This record gives sequence, structure tokens and C-alpha cells, in this order.
Amino acid sequence: MENLMRHNLTMLCDFYELTMGNGYFKTPYKDRMVYFDLFFRNVPDKGGFAIAAGLEQVIDYIENLHFSQEDIDFLRSKNVFSDDFLEYLKDFKFTGDIYAVPEGTPVFPREPILTVRAPAIQAQLIETYLLLVINHQSLIATKANRIVRAAGGRSVIEFGSRRAQGADAAILGARAAYIGGCVGTACTLTDQIYGVPAGGTMAHSWVQMFDSQYEAFVEYCKLYPNNAVLLVDTYNTLKSGVPDAIRAFNDVLKPMGIKKCGIRLDSGDIAYLSQHARKMLDDAGWTECTITVSNSLDEHIIQELLFQGACIDTFGVGERLITSKSEPVFGGVYKLAAVEDENGNIIPKIKVSENVEKITNPHYKKLYRFFGNNNGKAIADYLCVYDETVDDSKNITIFDPAATWKTKEVYNFTAKELQVPIFKDGQLVYEKPSLKEIREYCLQQVDTLWAEVKRFDNPHTYYVDLSEKLWNIRYDLLRQKH
Repeated sequence: MENLMRHNLTMLCDFYELTMGNGYFKTPYKDRMVYFDLFFRNVPDKGGFAIAAGLEQVIDYIENLHFSQEDIDFLRSKNVFSDDFLEYLKDFKFTGDIYAVPEGTPVFPREPILTVRAPAIQAQLIETYLLLVINHQSLIATKANRIVRAAGGRSVIEFGSRRAQGADAAILGARAAYIGGCVGTACTLTDQIYGVPAGGTMAHSWVQMFDSQYEAFVEYCKLYPNNAVLLVDTYNTLKSGVPDAIRAFNDVLKPMGIKKCGIRLDSGDIAYLSQHARKMLDDAGWTECTITVSNSLDEHIIQELLFQGACIDTFGVGERLITSKSEPVFGGVYKLAAVEDENGNIIPKIKVSENVEKITNPHYKKLYRFFGNNNGKAIADYLCVYDETVDDSKNITIFDPAATWKTKEVYNFTAKELQVPIFKDGQLVYEKPSLKEIREYCLQQVDTLWAEVKRFDNPHTYYVDLSEKLWNIRYDLLRQKH
């Protein structure tokens, strides 16, 4: 099979991005500066919030944006594009500005995760890849964070490579899962590339390979005495699996003075088996032996297991995490918000739809988050026009974009601007944090949300409100379009 990784990702775009680019090239819009917002409309799994992820891959893509001669020759073969447009592509690069919320930030519907200000051709061309990366990693980071919160402080490891939709989904999905709070992955390549700690135990085939289960356990303990986690459900978990594990621990680890070890359950009634296995291990003196469980887990199953009193230290979560099986589409969109005229004036643009939730928020905007001074909790997010500032020493009135009458007064708060500059005039101006720093930031930021927003069922609606100026611009445009 041909190696897809050798191809130029600039060509990973919808064909109409190129045909529109050719069209802009032939019109006065060739060098027109435009503003696009990347945002989403609904939180996956009907949750209260999502986690932004994928910015590092966006940065890598933008820095490598170019067309090779091979790419241009292919486009010429389509007999669609003008020669002067193809000549223009030879020196193509990104020269605009990008602003984005940092990876790991909790985000909400209809607020810009990323904003692009660039010449029309450039801004249009990058749409597909930006959506691909942000949609995928935000989806997995969001699902991972739900699962991690369900685990209630117990460790969660991403186990899903073999069920992911392709190599890239496995590698970057494990990265996103780590941002969302997982402590590690089974994917070795993600560890090699991104430093996400890789680990694992054994497969049933290891146990089956030996003449006896006990012999398989003994050999594994000898090979990996400091990381002996034994899979105990190949034959009969309670009758032979756990007893043979205890014998192996006694015979190999105990003489070495090693108390740290573990077992893994991958089938059966996990709540029942874990409770009985815990008692057997404790009665045998192996109180520090951990219990890891796997087998098609998600946040709801984990919650139920813990509600039933399951004795579990670590969850290995695979297919339902790496594919976000319950809702496998994030639904981010990339919409025009404004254009600059010949004199540099910013003209707001709006998309109108009979489906109210598809009506966009126009203009070049700033995004703030308000935190209560008395508790540090997030109160609301606030969208305003780019030239507005927030004075958080005063009370402020915010406007609900979904209503023509609903307002709220916010007081005793600190305002933080969420988007930060990533590229300026095509140059990277953002210092990329380490993946560990992103993960720590994510967990800290999630902690600023109220428990009501973090509920899995019927979470409280967190409001993304508008300034009065932006609210008026939006409704003036709506009236004009009608």
C-alpha cells in the first residue's frame, strides 16, 4: 500500500477550496483580507462543554503550507485551473494571522476556537485541514475527559489503537486522549512522537502459549518484576486466574521484596469479579496489588461499576474512546465572519438560516471568559467586537444571542481573553507548550467549571453571550437579510 504520509498535506483539501481560490484569483477578491471563525454548534454526547485540541498540528500544517511541482502538474491535468493561478501556487505560503484558544481549554458552542485573518485564497484553502484536525482531536479529548471524570481520580489508559479509523486516528487520538486526562496509551508510536507514556500488560495469547497459566505468570514476573500485571481471565478468573497470580507473586516477587504488582480483568462481571479478586489478594497479603479492568468501557459503564462497589484502580479504555463511539462527529464548522474593504474597513458578514442554531455571529471578535472573584469559577463567556475592551472593575450587561430580550448583569469578576496570537503576518509567534503542560492546563481549567456544567445528564447550559455592540450588529444584519 502506498505510504500516504509522504504526500503534501496542502493537497488535503476539498477540491472546491481550489476552484474557489482560482475564482478569487480572477476577481478583485484575490488579495482581499477576510476573517473566518472555526467553531462548533453542539457538544458531543449532549455534554456541557468540549475540550479544544489539535492546535499543534495546525501550526505544523501552516508552517509547511506549499505546493510542489508534482502537485501543480496534477492540478494542471484537471483542466480546470488557469495557468496564472497555477503559477501563483508555486510560491504559495500563508501570510496571514491566526488566533486560537490554547489546547486543553474547555470550549462551548458558537464561540470561535480559532480565527483566521488572511487573504481570501489562503483563508479558504486551509479550511479542510483545520476542521479535520480540530474536529478529530477535540472530539477525542472531550470523550477522554468525560471518561476520566467518571473514573473519579482513578487512572485511565487509552487502549484503542486496533479499533481506530486508521493510523493517524490512533496516533493523534492517543495524543488527544492524554490532553483530556488519560495517564498513558497502549500506542508505542504516540509515545515515540509525542511522549505520551506507553504501557501495557499481556494478551491472552501469552497465557495460552505456555503449558500452564501458572508457568505463564511466573515467566512474566521473572521478565518484568517491577511491572508485573497479569491477565487473569483467560480460563477461570476466580478459580484459577487470581490464585495462580498470587502463587506467582509469592514465588517470584515476594523473595525479591517487591510488593508492587497488578492483575487485569478483561471479561465477565467486572464489578463482581473485582470485588472477589480484591478480597483474595488482600487475604493473601497482596494489599498493594492493583486491579486494572478493560472490555468496551465508557463513562457510563465506569460510573455504574463504581456505583456497584467495583474495586478498580485503573481503567483501560479502547474502542469507545478512540472512536468516540457514542457520538463520533464533533461538528466543527468554518464560517466567514467579516471582510476588509479597499480602505481596510472591517465589514461584518452573517450567515442566515431557517435553522436558528446555524445563524452565525458576525464580525471580527474577541472572546472573554469571566471568572468569579469569590470562587474562581467560570461565570460565562463573552463575545464582543475586536475594538471593544472589558473593564472588569465594573458591572457589565451581557446579551443572549438566542433572544431579543434576555440580558444578564455580571459583577465581581475577572475577565480573561481566551484567544491568543498564533501566527502574525505568516510568522509563528506562539510558544508551543509541552504536551504535559497542555494536559495539566486542561485539568486545571475543567476544575474552574461548576459541577452542574460537568454533569453527564442534562448539564446546566453555560452561556456564551454577546456585548451590546455585537448584539446590535447581529440583529441589524438579520433585519437587513429579511
